[in-house]
Amino acid sequence: MNGHVRIVEVGPRDGLQNEKTLVATADKVELIDRLSATGLQSIEATSFVSPKWVPQLADAAEVFAGITRKPGVHYPVLVPNEKGYERAREVGVEEIAVFTAASEAFNQKNINASIDESLARFAPVMARAKADGVRVRGYVSTVLGCPYQGEVPLADVVRVARELHAMGCYEISLGDTIGIGTPGKARAMLKAVAADVPMAALAVHFHDTYGQALSNILACLEEGVAVVDSAVSGVGGCPYAKGASGNVASEDVVYMLHGLGIATGIDLDRLADTGRWMASLLGRETGSKVGKALAV
Repeated sequence: MNGHVRIVEVGPRDGLQNEKTLVATADKVELIDRLSATGLQSIEATSFVSPKWVPQLADAAEVFAGITRKPGVHYPVLVPNEKGYERAREVGVEEIAVFTAASEAFNQKNINASIDESLARFAPVMARAKADGVRVRGYVSTVLGCPYQGEVPLADVVRVARELHAMGCYEISLGDTIGIGTPGKARAMLKAVAADVPMAALAVHFHDTYGQALSNILACLEEGVAVVDSAVSGVGGCPYAKGASGNVASEDVVYMLHGLGIATGIDLDRLADTGRWMASLLGRETGSKVGKALAV
């Protein structure tokens, strides 16, 4: 395993976009600023998708303009198309993320496009990002299963990841969107993708629907992955899986990594405190077991 793992904190975007409780702009800004003070190097700040589809993130421009960007910390934002890219650039965004799925059925339901059509939409965004010196991260969802088609062939996961990398994404995040993966399947999926895309360009993103996220992460760490997506307090949830408990909690991932002797550069106590603070905004207890334990 690698001696250092980078956590990509996705709570402010992937987490909050699935929360029913609307969070005030000022609170989103404070959340990101609190996260910036924990030692995190990558914090996904928001999403420049249509406010009609994601009302929670309708204030993307205001949030990004309001945060205090700490030197050395990256603040990627999600963009679905050129219009989203333009809105992001207007407020000084320097890193973006694009997203598609390995499942044809999921893409059709989620963005009303085939996999190939979604990749084609990224082409002009990628071209503009390259010209502007903007880094691009790629997301591939449903890598271990789809709520509509069930099993997703590994060949499809590999193809999509390979295409995104070839288009210019510096990193590809492989997401178990509905949280049904198990360690053996997670390991096999990662090895298959790593045969075509360098391991150094891969990240893993697990939801914890069946309580398998930490086990899946460990299996992937053992294969050499060194980037893990997670959300403070386990915020979020998957609208496509009944009972889905959301993203794996950043606090729990960091606790496990530190226990393995793997450095993260993150202050766990401060991160857990931020998780409890955010949970209180949402009117509930933190979704992190470590966060609850450290509060005692």
